[in-house]
Amino acid sequence: LGMFSELKFPVPWGHVAAKAWGPSEGHPVLCLHGWLDNANTFDKLIPLLPRGYYYVAMDFSGHGLSSHRPAGCPYHFLDYVTDVCRVAAALQWRRFTLMGHSMGNSSFSYCFISPQFCFLYPEMVDKVILLESLGFLLAPEDTEAWLKSKRRVIDRLLSLEAKQQTPKARSPEAALQRLLEANSHLTAEGGAILLQRGATETPAG
Repeated sequence: LGMFSELKFPVPWGHVAAKAWGPSEGHPVLCLHGWLDNANTFDKLIPLLPRGYYYVAMDFSGHGLSSHRPAGCPYHFLDYVTDVCRVAAALQWRRFTLMGHSMGNSSFSYCFISPQFCFLYPEMVDKVILLESLGFLLAPEDTEAWLKSKRRVIDRLLSLEAKQQTPKARSPEAALQRLLEANSHLTAEGGAILLQRGATETPAG
């Protein structure tokens, strides 16, 4: 397990990088690094682990070889959980083992990434391994509301990203008509004023 391969997964702001050990047909294990670390944190550990598994250690956004988020965008804990969703989807993993270290699982700062992912997407995780860890602690009365609201946010974002297509070109008249249909309070004059700044003219329309 000393040899590894480099992976890259496209995301809207660039890519998430990862490194992988073992046979790709082996049981999948996603490895999440710690606070201010990167995927190399697993270099010495992976060769000691059982063979026959496919270990993928990702660099969270802004860490290691992964792209930084655009300037001015905060790195919120839920964004890291969403990165895990993106990588799992890119790998086409429906169920896998999650192994997290420090930021990947601890109470340090705002992160509990591995336990949060397990809590939000239990159907995707068969086992969770926490290195230097506490679990994810929530007051019982907060659990259901937190679960519903956070999963809804992530699922909606990923769904919108998946549906993104090249914007359609329309004639100015058709663009105005569409704007008016979507905003019943607008007059034709008001819509035309908004379109002057809210639409871009291309050769196609």
